[in-house]
Amino acid sequence: MVGIKGGRKRVVTGAVSTLTAGLALGAFVLSGTADGATHAAAAAGGPRVKPTVVLEHGAFADGSSWNGVIADLRADGYPVVAAANPLRGPAADAAALRTVLDHIKGPKILVGHSYGGSVISEAAASDPDVKALVYVAAFLPAPGETALELTGKFPGSTLPDALDPVTYRQADGSTATDLYIQQEKFRHQFAADVPAGQAALMAAEQRPIAQAALEEKATVAAWKTKPSWDIVTTEDLNIPAAVQRFMAQRAHAHTTEVAASHSVAVSHPHLVADVIERAARATAR
Repeated sequence: MVGIKGGRKRVVTGAVSTLTAGLALGAFVLSGTADGATHAAAAAGGPRVKPTVVLEHGAFADGSSWNGVIADLRADGYPVVAAANPLRGPAADAAALRTVLDHIKGPKILVGHSYGGSVISEAAASDPDVKALVYVAAFLPAPGETALELTGKFPGSTLPDALDPVTYRQADGSTATDLYIQQEKFRHQFAADVPAGQAALMAAEQRPIAQAALEEKATVAAWKTKPSWDIVTTEDLNIPAAVQRFMAQRAHAHTTEVAASHSVAVSHPHLVADVIERAARATAR
């Protein structure tokens, strides 16, 4: 386990690989020819094409929460896709993520923040092209467990008192509840180490999660068969550090601890990118 207190400068672990001409066209174009390019580069003795990094955000966030991480990964030559998470339930959200994964050819590193960890744990289980999983202040549920159950496994979460539930009627006449974080409590609860102005924007842009999603049991755990990395946030008020450590140890994940809020991808993007790249290098073939 690597311990980190507070922020740090980015550690540049190697020279940036020469970019192919197709990289400028975006992750999907590059990844569509990744297999052929990899074999050709290997045959010529050149560098292998890097895996595509697929980022899955969690509750109360959206794809923009990965902006700083994406910038670092792209600067180091990694194609990146930040998937939109519907936040309706692990099974449905994993099915949505698989449509993205199926569109990307070649090796992939799958990254999940918060509830997004539950989603990648299911979506990656049957995908041999997913070479590693990276959990960022995330859930790593075992089959039969729920996010709600894990949150309360150890004390420390103050999320229930910060929630703003909204109940609505669905098309079939039944009712459902979406959960937001109250905007005036958002920074303290979710992003205490993010500048106030940026946290206010995040609060306004947050996407709600279905309450039922937090109560849905996991059916599969990809971390049981795929190498995993985990960033544990020790100042987290959503998922207590003790809960994160329990899940990371159970998964035998390569663990990095950092004194950060739940929004570690926003407050410490260089650290998150470094861990993702570490996973990519360790599983490169």
